[in-house]
Amino acid sequence: MANVGPAYGMSRDVLAKIDKKYDSELEGRLVEWIVAQVGAKAGRPEEGKPGFQAWLKNGIVLGKLLNSLYPEDTNPVKITEPPPTTVFKQMEQVAQFLKAAEGYGVVKTDIFQTVDLFEGKDMAAVQRTLMALGGIAVTKQDGCFHGDPSWFTKKAQEHKRDFSDQQMKDGKNVIGLQMGSNRGASQAGMTGYGRPRQIIS
Repeated sequence: MANVGPAYGMSRDVLAKIDKKYDSELEGRLVEWIVAQVGAKAGRPEEGKPGFQAWLKNGIVLGKLLNSLYPEDTNPVKITEPPPTTVFKQMEQVAQFLKAAEGYGVVKTDIFQTVDLFEGKDMAAVQRTLMALGGIAVTKQDGCFHGDPSWFTKKAQEHKRDFSDQQMKDGKNVIGLQMGSNRGASQAGMTGYGRPRQIIS
């Protein structure tokens, strides 16, 4: 992987804006959740964005996190032991996590790119992916989530309704309120078309 030099001009401004989106408070909450979910074997990162990035960079902690959201026999992410040391293998491990996260229900727009984590280009996107993953885990209520559910926003769930054929037929005869209402309407006080309004003094 080539070393990237310092950014100048507009590139530097863009990187500064992305950097401001990173939430240090959220970092602490995510670390607590990952440790609660995976266990003490996940370890703990050094405080701050570089420590958080280094902790997740090789993809092992992320893989263990996703596997912990499934029943014990199911492991969608194959964990490489010992942890991979080559750049290619580490990025492959992260890519496995991203694919499995999408399979778990995280929408594509909430999933970070491998370089966002690996090169630290957008750690806020990594936080967003983990928050989306936690929100889905809380929503599923399948007993695999560990930690404080109040840390995450529950995702909206489908509430399917089944109507009988008779109810569907009856619905065709009802004028919806979106069409407006003619209740209380009358022609009282209206003048004939084309005639000026009569003002009586």
